[in-house]
Amino acid sequence: MFRARARWWLLLVLVLVGGCRCGDDPNLGGASASFRPQAEVVDFGRVLEGTQVRRSLTLVATGRAGVTVEAVTDAPFFVVVSQIVVSGSGTGTVDILFSAGNAPVDGELVLTAGRTTAKVRLTGVGVRPLACVPQGECRESRFDLDSGQCIESPLADGASCIPGSRCQENGRCQAGACVGQPRTCDDDNPCTVDSCSPTQGCVTANVACPVPGNPCKVGVCDRNEGCKEVDVADYSPCGAVSCKAAQVCFSGTCRSVTPPDGFVCAPATPCQDEGKCSAGECMRPDAGDLESVFSAELGGAPVAEDGGPVLLVDDGTVYASVCGEDAGCWLAAYTESGLLRYESPYADGGVRTLLAASDAGVVVLAPEALEAYAPRGAGELRWRTSLAFADGGTPEGVPGTGAGRVALTQEGNVLTYVTWSEGADPLRSQLVMLSANEGVPLAAGPEEDGGGAARLAVDDTRGAYLYTPWDGRLAFTSWALPEPVTDGGTLFGDALEDGGIASLSLEPRGEGVPGGAPSLALASGRLLVGTRAAVDTDGGVLGALDWDAGTRTLSPLAEPVLMTPNGRVGHTLALACDRTDGTPCADAELRTVLRSFSTDDGKPLSDVDVLPSPLLPGAFHEAALLSQNTVGVLADAELPNGQRRAWLEWIAYGNKLNQCSLPGRVEVAGAVFAGDLLHVALRRDGVWMLEAYPVGERAEVRGWPQRNASPAGTRRAVP
Repeated sequence: MFRARARWWLLLVLVLVGGCRCGDDPNLGGASASFRPQAEVVDFGRVLEGTQVRRSLTLVATGRAGVTVEAVTDAPFFVVVSQIVVSGSGTGTVDILFSAGNAPVDGELVLTAGRTTAKVRLTGVGVRPLACVPQGECRESRFDLDSGQCIESPLADGASCIPGSRCQENGRCQAGACVGQPRTCDDDNPCTVDSCSPTQGCVTANVACPVPGNPCKVGVCDRNEGCKEVDVADYSPCGAVSCKAAQVCFSGTCRSVTPPDGFVCAPATPCQDEGKCSAGECMRPDAGDLESVFSAELGGAPVAEDGGPVLLVDDGTVYASVCGEDAGCWLAAYTESGLLRYESPYADGGVRTLLAASDAGVVVLAPEALEAYAPRGAGELRWRTSLAFADGGTPEGVPGTGAGRVALTQEGNVLTYVTWSEGADPLRSQLVMLSANEGVPLAAGPEEDGGGAARLAVDDTRGAYLYTPWDGRLAFTSWALPEPVTDGGTLFGDALEDGGIASLSLEPRGEGVPGGAPSLALASGRLLVGTRAAVDTDGGVLGALDWDAGTRTLSPLAEPVLMTPNGRVGHTLALACDRTDGTPCADAELRTVLRSFSTDDGKPLSDVDVLPSPLLPGAFHEAALLSQNTVGVLADAELPNGQRRAWLEWIAYGNKLNQCSLPGRVEVAGAVFAGDLLHVALRRDGVWMLEAYPVGERAEVRGWPQRNASPAGTRRAVP
């Protein structure tokens, strides 16, 4: 019986032992090889574009058995290690990277171990940072990721900074202002004029020695002796040149000689070799067409104020204001080789007309406002200033200004003469100066009754001259400005009384020039006013221009008026009628004449017909002073079939030296001489183009060489 009981207990022990599964064997002990992620979503939040962020996800074993988990996802999410070992009854970690773009994204992390699969949502927001630009010199601006905004804060005193004026260097912040040390621009050369421009920095120009009255002398600067006169090269023309008699220089004296055969009677041009005397006649080879340096499509029609510039050229850039049929209007900038720098659309797509350009900005006339656009980069709008800046900004009437009534100082500040009108009736006018960088008013003259067309001319060493034809006044203003004070209010109106804005006085110069046209030129202390008189800058009348001399009836054009660098000769244009019986000429009979005057006494020196053909009607487009006492002229002629053709002409000492035709049939909108090129806006075969042609001589930069004094339209006389 004992033996039977022993077998029973032995069987029971074996059964119990057989039912126990111990250890890590998944087939032992009833443990399951599985896992679960600790989170259903991994949120990376807001992440800067172009950066990576790492997040970790915990995996939890659901049994006592260890397990290996495969982790897989897609870009822009990445798994650092794709196989994760999770110990039995323990945890493991999977690391995920988010490579941020610039938009919200969602993804999925797939986790697999054996027959178990889990999915986790991945989400993140890529954020493109704003370009944070501080609003002041001694402030820093950084992008705040959480708010998506720029946050500005002041720099500590002593922090390095870049002064707003390029005439200062080594800037340090002091009480929120960037204070620098004055920049030294002296190059220790007595033959250069060294100055500093707040926008350009150090500016160096050669000393402009006085232009001798003797055409066979030239002023040059010697480092040891200063300015002195030397002889020009022998055989240089000093007057009219023909093969019967020629005025040429010998040893510094102008002499009249009979030219021998072979004498150069006409200079070479870009389309024709030089002419030489033969048996008393000037023999020239046939001329061809000019070849363009470049030709570029404008993409629309160039626009300009009546009498204003169609093109401006400054610092190697050509500017045009262009309008397309459906694309609105924009400011276009090209290199002098014809490459497009930028096309900057106007905010409202409306028309703007060019006024002037400098390194401080391209100034255009908008409806009742002036605007300035950056000359480089993308041509962004730098400032816009309403012309209604008097009487608290709500003056009676509509304000206006325009070509000839806007000039730039050497620093780029804008001087403008504004007239408020009701319909066609001018109510009052005011002279105002705006800052180059912000367009805020710096100074203002008194409010005056009346107004209308006017002309400004700037002398960098003295101030500016204003001619108002309706009352014949010639006035002068200087702008030695005090530091402006803003006292937290507006810069105009009340501030005008408490010192916020400097006053511009208008001092009459002499008796004025009544009955003149809106025209003013300035060179070497002399003014050519209203195409009526030559006036000393101190007000004394040198001589009234004699328009009655000769056999033709001349009606002077207001512009262009050119003055040689020495101020001794003025060039004007007029419509000429050959009828002497008092009967007016028909339009087709009128000719355009270039008349040159001596400013010493107002007497005419010469008349030259500037139209290309004596038989065909035509139109004058542009003129400028060139080197060698030459005037360059662009004019066209209307052909019998109604089409037009344009010519570049050279005129000197009362003679038309040569002319070259532009290729094809063209319609000229406007042109400007700059350097040794003529830039033309024209329509060819129905397409508006910007083209450039070689002139063969350099455009003069001193005196008053163009209708706007310079290719940039600044209306300044360069000494």
